[in-house]
Amino acid sequence: KKMNLFLELLLFLATLLYSYLEAFVKLFVPVRRKSLRGELVLITGAGHGVGRATALEFAKRQSRLVLWDINKHGVEETAAECQKLGATVQTFVVDCSKRDEIYSTADKVKKDIGDVTILVNNAGVITAADFLSTQDHQIERMFEVNILGHMWTTRAFLPVMMNNNYGHIVTVASAAGHFVTPFMVAY
Repeated sequence: KKMNLFLELLLFLATLLYSYLEAFVKLFVPVRRKSLRGELVLITGAGHGVGRATALEFAKRQSRLVLWDINKHGVEETAAECQKLGATVQTFVVDCSKRDEIYSTADKVKKDIGDVTILVNNAGVITAADFLSTQDHQIERMFEVNILGHMWTTRAFLPVMMNNNYGHIVTVASAAGHFVTPFMVAY
């Protein structure tokens, strides 16, 4: 057992050393970034926060944007900021807790705009309350948006990506989901 522990420690140190060396090399030899010009990027939860910041970054890289959010005012504000950066933007008010709404809007996007090449599943909700004060419907809503909504959007766009043998799916999650945080236990 001591030898096994020693080998595991040695493997850990070797991996750590390799990671540091790789990071050091990348400081001087940066990896060429993929061009996102013209990519059709759909971002859920784009009305504020991480979704808005993500949309602005894609706009700076001259991507075409499709922005979804449940908040009409928020998604339109994000769209206006992206358009100032020169991006082409389409917005949709979508409740990502509703499977049928996701599927019907996805069909409209595919028909009217084209094949989504990058899907960013970002929509999410959180209820800040202690566990016993969190209402059942609030827990259900978190699951519907944060988990099922991501599944439904992926199922809506993945088949075309597979047929085209091209596309990317990014699912945004929070580290808060891995740790017990006061007033976020249900999350």
